[in-house]
Amino acid sequence: MEPGDVRTIGVVGCGLMGSGIVEIAARVGIDVVYVEPTEDLVAAGRTRIEGSTAKAVERDKLTPDDRDALLARIRGATDPATFAGVDLVIEAATEDPSIKLDTFRTLDGIVRPEVVLGSNTSSIPIATLGAATGRPDRVIGIHFFNPPPVMKLVELTPSLSTSPETVTFARGFGERLGKTVVIAKDHAGFIVNRLVIPYVCAAIRLYDDGFATRDDIDVSMTLGMNHPMGPLKLADFIGLDTVLQIAEVLHAEFRDPMYAPPPRLQRMVDAGHLGRKSGRGFYEY
Repeated sequence: MEPGDVRTIGVVGCGLMGSGIVEIAARVGIDVVYVEPTEDLVAAGRTRIEGSTAKAVERDKLTPDDRDALLARIRGATDPATFAGVDLVIEAATEDPSIKLDTFRTLDGIVRPEVVLGSNTSSIPIATLGAATGRPDRVIGIHFFNPPPVMKLVELTPSLSTSPETVTFARGFGERLGKTVVIAKDHAGFIVNRLVIPYVCAAIRLYDDGFATRDDIDVSMTLGMNHPMGPLKLADFIGLDTVLQIAEVLHAEFRDPMYAPPPRLQRMVDAGHLGRKSGRGFYEY
């Protein structure tokens, strides 16, 4: 199948990342079905998409008619069997290896054998996910960035088993969505998170050691390096639980102290201070 032949895709999960992936696919005329485990989560995903597209209309990024057409292309479900007829699946479940492995085992038994299974994982090796299926040649990382409707980058991560045809297909599909596509080796963290997680963890350590205030750390990087936000605000934006999960995966693979999660990060996650998503992290929202 060519990227332009994809008519319907399935998305596993409709949280912050999944809902954005659903939205950008529907924007280019693709029908999308997303799956969440409960009806409440299905409804929450729909609400998230409706809110995002309403803001796009307010900002003249979408016309009201285009928004109505986009929303009509999207439906949610609780049964993964709904994916039986889709042309591509992108998994955007929580960054938990056991959950992702279970998801790929389930998908492998549902979707057609020739269908590519993509993962939006930001840290888990694709070879591990592919090995849970009978089609490792058709499993590839398709990593979007938050928020997907705004961020232009997609990281593709083929494993040693991923076929060249799958890489070509995934690249073409990313470009069909209007994204710039880069390719990274199948090492935990890929390109962006291999660089950004040590940066964020170093900033948390500086703050925890009393080396500098929260605001001074962030201002230093926004003004000194022309970054759009400082590392502590960035951690809140990513989600401190997600930062912790990625850091743990990176540290387990490379055993390099720079990837080790700072104790303060663990304590904040344990306290439910997850950043913007919970209303409190290094900042209050």
